[in-house]
Amino acid sequence: MHPAPDLDPIAFDPVPTASTRHDGWTPTRQRAFIDALGKCGLVAAAAREVGMTPKSAYRLRARGDAASFAAAWDVAVDQGSALAADTAIERAMQGEVVPVFYRGLQVGERRRYDNRLLIAALRNWRPAAPDGTATLAAFLDSSHSNADIP
Repeated sequence: MHPAPDLDPIAFDPVPTASTRHDGWTPTRQRAFIDALGKCGLVAAAAREVGMTPKSAYRLRARGDAASFAAAWDVAVDQGSALAADTAIERAMQGEVVPVFYRGLQVGERRRYDNRLLIAALRNWRPAAPDGTATLAAFLDSSHSNADIP
């Protein structure tokens, strides 16, 4: 499993705030939220990561002067969802190492493949090519040629 790649920051204009509260939605916190959202695709997790609530994030997004923030939010959710799908497909195809025990001692390990995870991930799979020319068959062919399948 690979760690989340460092993605280029999503450019946007932070939502101006009337107050200068250090624990509110400062421009720095807004950028950190969008960055976190781009890595996980989950609003609640990204909000928690920056010390805010999902409810306050949705309120900020709903403001009339938050168009740039909302657009960055949408891009970040797409990025996070794509990373999650890539991770799920990789995990399903490469399997998960599970230790094998006998009489309380580890005697080996085996690889467990999760076909349900693969099916669910492929249902949501979208071609990476901007023109949509990639096909599921091409994806599966390329991933099987790189996999260590006996």
